[in-house]
Amino acid sequence: MRIVFVGAGEVSIGTAKALISKGHEVVIIETNKVKIDELSSQLDCSFLQGDGSRPDILREVNPEQTDVLVCLTNSDQANVIASLVGRSLGFKRVVTSIADAQFEGICLELGLQDTIIPSRTISRHLEDMISGVENLELSAVIKDEARFFTLIAREEDAVTARELRLPAEARVVCYYRDDKFFHADEETRFRRGDELVILTHSKNIPELQERWQAKAREKSGAGAAEL
Repeated sequence: MRIVFVGAGEVSIGTAKALISKGHEVVIIETNKVKIDELSSQLDCSFLQGDGSRPDILREVNPEQTDVLVCLTNSDQANVIASLVGRSLGFKRVVTSIADAQFEGICLELGLQDTIIPSRTISRHLEDMISGVENLELSAVIKDEARFFTLIAREEDAVTARELRLPAEARVVCYYRDDKFFHADEETRFRRGDELVILTHSKNIPELQERWQAKAREKSGAGAAEL
């Protein structure tokens, strides 16, 4: 695989090292030339100096030949902009890192489904460790062609799970309302703003993306390119 990182922070460097050790091709975009010079002797990867939220910079790393664009700068705004630009340029998959959870809903509305909040992940892991709860890697649970898809319910989605008319092999397994977790079944009625978690076969992802992300782009005025 070919992975491009925007930002050369600790997470980017650590992840890049792991990916390189497994034979993946890595490119890191960083504005700081001194940092690039330091890392050049440590990492067997390519570097590009520049602002990764700029279209001209992202075009230089060949979006059509890249499997994943990971936006990991220390600025939430820069990560969101880089993600939207990357999606519009045709990157196959875009991962957006945000520190401030209030941007999460906005990211999902904009169709940035692969949004991560590192502090939340660490907090939950520590909470479980302290409480004596065994932590399972997601990869140990989601196997074969199973995938998760999340969406923020709009006004027109304020219906029951059955009325959503999801494709075959797709079910709403739980949802979050006011940041509280709830199980879901076919008769669960959702409200505007609920975050739905759908467990589905991977073949349904394009259909789900087209159905919800296309509407989100129309609402936000974003470009028509797919993730």
